[in-house]
This record gives sequence, structure tokens and C-alpha cells, in this order.
Amino acid sequence: MFDTKTVSLEWGGKTLTLETGRIARQADGAVLATYGETVVLCAVTAAKSVKEGQDFFPLTVHYQEKFSAAGRIPGGFFKRERGATEKETLTSRLIDRPIRPLFPEGFYNEINVIAQVLSYDGETEADIVAMIAASAALTISGVPFMGPIGGARVGFKDGEYQLNPSMAEVAEGRLDLVVAATQDAVMMVESEAKELTEEEMLGAVMFAHEESRKVIGAIIKLAEQAAKDPWDLEVSDNSAMKAEIKKLVGTDIAAAYKLTDKSARSNALNEARAKVKAAYAEADGQTSMTANKLTKKVEADIVRTAILKDGSRIDGRKLDQVRPIEATVGFLPRTHGSALFTRGETQAICTTTLGTKDSEQMIDGLNGLSYESFMLHYNFPPYSVGEVGRFGAPGRREVGHGKLAWRALRPMLPSKEDFPYTIRILSDITESNGSSSMATVCGGCLAMMDAGVPIARPVSGIAMGLILEGKDFAVLSDILGDEDHLGDMDFKVAGTEAGITSLQMDIKIAGITKEIMAQALEQAKAGRAHILGEMTKALGSARTELSAHAPRIETMQIDKSKIRDVIGTGGKVIREIVAETGAKVDIDDEGVIKISSSDLSQIEAARKWIAGIVEEAEVGKVYDGKVVNIVDFGAFVNFMGGKDGLVHVSEMKNERVEKPTDVVTEGQAVKVKVLEIDQRGKVRLSMRVVDQETGEELEDTRPPREPREPRGDRGDRGDRGGDRRPRRDGGGGGRGGDRDRGPRRDRDDRGPRSDRNEGGDPNHLPAFLKDD
Repeated sequence: MFDTKTVSLEWGGKTLTLETGRIARQADGAVLATYGETVVLCAVTAAKSVKEGQDFFPLTVHYQEKFSAAGRIPGGFFKRERGATEKETLTSRLIDRPIRPLFPEGFYNEINVIAQVLSYDGETEADIVAMIAASAALTISGVPFMGPIGGARVGFKDGEYQLNPSMAEVAEGRLDLVVAATQDAVMMVESEAKELTEEEMLGAVMFAHEESRKVIGAIIKLAEQAAKDPWDLEVSDNSAMKAEIKKLVGTDIAAAYKLTDKSARSNALNEARAKVKAAYAEADGQTSMTANKLTKKVEADIVRTAILKDGSRIDGRKLDQVRPIEATVGFLPRTHGSALFTRGETQAICTTTLGTKDSEQMIDGLNGLSYESFMLHYNFPPYSVGEVGRFGAPGRREVGHGKLAWRALRPMLPSKEDFPYTIRILSDITESNGSSSMATVCGGCLAMMDAGVPIARPVSGIAMGLILEGKDFAVLSDILGDEDHLGDMDFKVAGTEAGITSLQMDIKIAGITKEIMAQALEQAKAGRAHILGEMTKALGSARTELSAHAPRIETMQIDKSKIRDVIGTGGKVIREIVAETGAKVDIDDEGVIKISSSDLSQIEAARKWIAGIVEEAEVGKVYDGKVVNIVDFGAFVNFMGGKDGLVHVSEMKNERVEKPTDVVTEGQAVKVKVLEIDQRGKVRLSMRVVDQETGEELEDTRPPREPREPRGDRGDRGDRGGDRRPRRDGGGGGRGGDRDRGPRRDRDDRGPRSDRNEGGDPNHLPAFLKDD
């Protein structure tokens, strides 16, 4: 029934298996990829015709994680997979970016690439497996895909590169890098690093490329067995039309690109494009679309030639020159931290907000519930480029740009022990003409420093570009939007003065060598250093004090055995602390307590309360307490938050006290000294030896109690039951010696013994004690 084809490869200590012909047979191409116990199914379908009037390539990549893959049921009200999560969106982009440039120019058939995680082993991340499955499915589908590509994840620990490390190994190491590449060239790089040098980063890229070639070989073997016939692709020769357009508007386009102002340049280019549109107004729709495409090619040729031959950039800068920078911090009065970062015609308003543990983002994924305490959200409204467009929920591009900035800044964050806050950076792009994501890195860093986040070192970022024609190439620093669109590489680097924290690369053509990438990294290093210097003019290091509007968090560690005492039965104690002090209290299973409030006095009150609960009472020490219960013989006082002790009525004042209520009332605040703690933990307290106003210990002026005289020999007291002898007044056998007990009642008043039913009335005995 099934014509199954399979290839396997030992790769990175595990077996990679690619299978086709058994599942999703109606798709144009379907591959089941297994690596370890992680299994991903990728299916590719392509439209057989192009929609009328379509002049772009509609490629859509969907990556989906099934909760059943990890033996879990989705949380929340709807118990099924719904909209794409952030991770699914980012992985979809990770697959899309390297495969999109590998489709031929002019191919406009719609293609869907759908990758679904069917099994997840908790160790092998599914993103690389999905990328490999997508490449294999496209390769055998017959569509005009100039692949295949391979992919690999690389870690770096103790000076050694690691192939496809687990997430635990990535956390322990200094690098998390993903590379996608063809047999001859690297196509895409995405990474987060802990201040790696340029040489270490480049070595990781080359290591990943070499390992990716092994996967490409396995995909080719699968294609040799199962590939469908390739599609026939018509290639039209439009060189004559391109020459006509260049003759018509070439001079206008060249003049437009000499205008340094973006708006003026855009208006001039639109006039040139309108002239082309008018020239082909009588042509059919397809010819008009072709004319528009060729106009853009003419623009690219003019710009690229000027850069390569004359070193002349669109805005007149040198190849390695960074646009003017203006940075301002603290310009929003009520935010916890804010920065306005402007570089040329790119501008970002970045704010930092500090929160408590309750503000952490809960993430429900294949690994279970997790919590993220650092968030960065990037917004790109249409007004930032002077356009009218959709405004609302973030798209894939915004999610991706925000994550790049997040990766760049995260390695420099302080530990949770040193700075126990949840941090959210919000970046609103207000102007854009090239590399708004790197503006977010710079502005976000300044906003955190303005908020008082003690980052290890400031971080800056820069976007690099490349123009490559044959053996001639030019590396551009701080590229404009037009240079990005017309160039061959988008190369973003962020880091500190000590090294790289994030690298993202998207390459549109083959032929970019290791030497070109090395030059780009070195040129980017100089650019980052220049930008760091401009940022330092605004703020050189993190502020030592938090904003007056930010919450304060104090951390304290208690013994695990005391956690139940702080929480109390059913949370009674911790709720009382929160209600009485106004501070917020969080405690974890390790005994780490975080107390937060914008009022320092509330934090101190809660801290003292908790310290009192966990502290052991000390004999001779004075404590603040509260009367919680009054009894006939004294009052019980709660002190140290969770301990109770007794103040006997004789310890309330030096003079005689008839009733405890004459001195204290329930709820009254008192100061007490610990006199004694017995073996059972009962505490005896005193108020009389403590000044109730100042809390100072007073001298004990009460004379010590005289010792009692010995009772002496009480003699033979005879039978204690039945016919007891009448007590005699005085005598050596009396209680207390010669104590005067006063006149005794006349015995005649007590009546004859026979009337007193001595021994009890037998009629009152229970039936079972009677003889009958």
C-alpha cells in the first residue's frame, strides 16, 4: 500500500531519519523527520497556476507544536491548539528566511509549507528538525526550489563547539546559534551569545555550515529515490524592455538617489515610476507588471554601481560611516525608565517598566509551564514610514524584530538574586529608514539603565549591508532602508565592548565567502564602538537609584522549615502580613521571600514581621508585642510576629495588680522582656522591667521573694480516708507552721455525723453497685 523511502544519518550523536511515501501522500511533497525521539511532519503544497494580477511570491510557512507530542493537554479554557505562539511564529520565520531566496525570480505560484511537531523528547529542539523536513519536502515536491538546505544548532562551551546541544547544555554554554545553508553558501544565521569574539562567532558559523552539508547529502539521497518530476518554468527575456526603461528614466533615478532626504528622494522616485507607468499604459496587465519590476531592477543597478565604482552611498556617507546619533534619557516623567534614540531617520521611543514576580509572562509549551521575567515588545506603526496601513496586533515581522533585540540585551541582565524584578521593555518605532531593530537595542539598553537596572555592560547594535558583483564587493555600515532592499545581505550585530551578544544574518545570494563575513564583522565592531560612545554621552552607566514610581523589592532568605510558619494555616499569616503592612510578599519553595512595595516603610514593616516569625526568641532580650488574650492570671502577648508568651499579673508592674485588665487591653501594643523559655518552648515575659515608652530595660527594684521555711516533720498523719482525725489548730503538724487560720466554725453547727450521710447515701448508688 505504501511506497516508503527512507534515509538515515548518524549526526551529532543521534540518528536523523527522513521518510516519505507513507504519510500525507496527496501533498506535493511530505517528509517525516525523526531526530532522537523528536518527530516532525512537513507537507508542501503548491498552486498550479498564478492568480491574475499577482506580482509577488506568496510563500507561507506554518510551524505548529502539538501538545500531544509531549504528552500534554493545552491549558486554558479551550483545550486545543489555537493561534500561533511566539515560539511558533519565530520558528516559522526561521524556516521562511533561508528558503525564500532559493525560488527563481518571477515564480509567483502560491506555496504552503506546514510543519507539525508530532513527538517531542524534551531534549532535541524541534526547530532544526522542522527546517530539515521542510527542505526535504520542497526538494522532492518538484517545485522550482534551488535547494536543498541543511540546518544546525551550535553551542560553545570551554572553547569547544557543540553540535545540536540540548537546551540544558545551551544554558550552561556561551552560545545558541542556528545556521541554515546550501552546499556552497550560508543563507541564514540567528544567534544569542555571551560576549563572543568575532573570531569565535565566525568559527561557529563555519562549523555549522560544515555539519549542514552532511544533512544536505542525506536529502539528496532521499530525492534520488522519491523526487517528483520538476516543474517546467518559463523564463522570459526582458533585457530589451529593461534597456528601454533605463533610457527613459535612468537619469531621473540617478538624480533621485543623490537626494539625501528620504521624503524628497521618495517623491522623485515616484515621479520616475509614474513616467514608466504612463509609457506602458496601453499594454496588457502582465506587461505593465513586468515594467514595474524592471524599473526596480534599474534602480538597483544604478545604486549598486555607484557604491561599487565610486564608493558613493545614497545619502552621501562613506562605506563605514554611521549616521548622526542623538540619544536622550528620562524624557517621560512617569515611566520607570525611558529613552529616545535617533540615528539619522530612524527613531525609537523605548521605555522600561519594572514589576514583581506576579508580572512574569507565563508560557505554556511542550516543556510545560514556564515563566519569563524579561520581555521586549516592538511596535512598528505605519506612520513611522509615512504610510497609511494596518494598526493593531503585532505581525510576524514585529515579533521577529523584538526577539532579536531581546536576544541582544538578555545576556547582560543581572541575576534574579541581585535584581529580583520583572523587566519589560517597550519599543515604539516613530521613524524608520533602516535597522529599527538595532535602534531598539540601543534605546532599550538606555531605558534599562535609566530605570536603574544594573546591566553588566551597555549594548549597542548596528546593521550592515553588502553589495557583491563578481569579485567586487563593498560592506556598508548602518544601512538605509533602500540599501537593505537593493543589497545582497542584511547583517545585524549587537554586543558590548567585550564581545558579541547577538548576530542575525540573511543572505540573498550565493558566493559570500568567509573572508567577506570576517570583514563585515570587523567593520561592525568599529561601528558598534562608535555607537556606544554616542550612547555614553546620554548615560554612561545604570542609575544607582530606582524611579520614585517603581516598586521596591527586598529579598530575604529563610530556613525551609520556617516556610509553613510564615505562610500560616491556609495562608492566614501571610495574608495578615500583606493586609497590615500593605506590602506584597512572595515566597518560593527554597525559602526565598520577595517583599515589594513602592513605600519603603511598608517593606521594612513586612521584613521585620517575617524576621520575627523565623527568629528564635532570646532570653533577656526586649521585643515589641501585642496583647492577644487576657486571662485571670495575666495576659498572652504575641511578639516576633508568630510567637506568644505569658506576662503573669505579677510581671505587669512593680506594685500589686489586682486584675490584668487594670493594666492592659486586648490589642494593646506593649514592650516585653523574655525572662525564661522552658523545655516545652513556653515563654515567660515581663512588662515591669521595660520602659513602655522607650523600650529601654529598667532596673528590677522589686525585692527578691524570701525563701520559704522548710515544712519540717509533719508526723504520722494516719489513715487519709474514712474516719479522718479532726484537724487541730497549730501544732507542728499544721500547714505552714504557726500560720493563723482564724477561728474555726463551731462543730455543733455542723450537726451530728449521722445526719451528714458520711460515706454517701447508698440509695444514690448506681444499680450495678447495689447488692440486688
